[in-house]
Formats: sequence, structure tokens, C-alpha cells
Amino acid sequence: QVQLVESGGGSVQPGGSLRLSCAASVRFFNLYAMGWYRQAPGKQRELVAAISPGGSTNYADYVKGRFTISRDNAKNTVYLQMNSLKLEDTAVYYCNAKSVTNALYAYWGQGTQVTVSS
Repeated sequence: QVQLVESGGGSVQPGGSLRLSCAASVRFFNLYAMGWYRQAPGKQRELVAAISPGGSTNYADYVKGRFTISRDNAKNTVYLQMNSLKLEDTAVYYCNAKSVTNALYAYWGQGTQVTVSS
């Protein structure tokens, strides 16, 4: 059974920082593309950032220059460093793992709340 466990969410003031972690209990973690998504109340889930097994990254325009995704294949963990947080970054953040060999193997974490408020 594959599990993705997110941590690091919380409450922060605008301009603050948080670092999310997602630990994956999956074999061959280095064969999974990893992503962070978020869902705000009343909105659809959207991609925030993704990283390939080789380390290539892509970001949603609204987080470029503020968020950084990274992965540690030795620890089966992906991170999302979030700086200069804005009120509109408030959402539940979800970790996603997608096999690059078979797209049917895709998994979600339970989500972690990030609240940015003054």
C-alpha cells in the first residue's frame, strides 16, 4: 500500500515562510514524478509545482520565484519551500506521486493546511 504523508503546514503571516514535506512509502521512488497541488475553499485543485525523477521542475506562474520544489531520493521525500507567502496561498496542499512508467500508478496524500493571515 502506497502512502504519502505530508507535514509542515500551519499558520503564518503574509511574507512568511513554510516548508512542506511529503514522505512516500513507495518502491522505486526515483521512478515517480512528484508534485504539490493545492485546493482553496470553493476552488478546484490546481498544480503548484512538480519535479521529475531527474530533478527537472515546473511551477505555476503564481508561485514562480517564491516556491521551490526539491526531492531527496535517498529519503523518499519531496519538499516545497514556500517563501513570501501571500493571503491567496491559503489552501490545503496535497502531495502527488505519479509513476513515469505507468500513469495508472498515481497517489495522493491526505493534505496539509496552509493558512496565511494577518
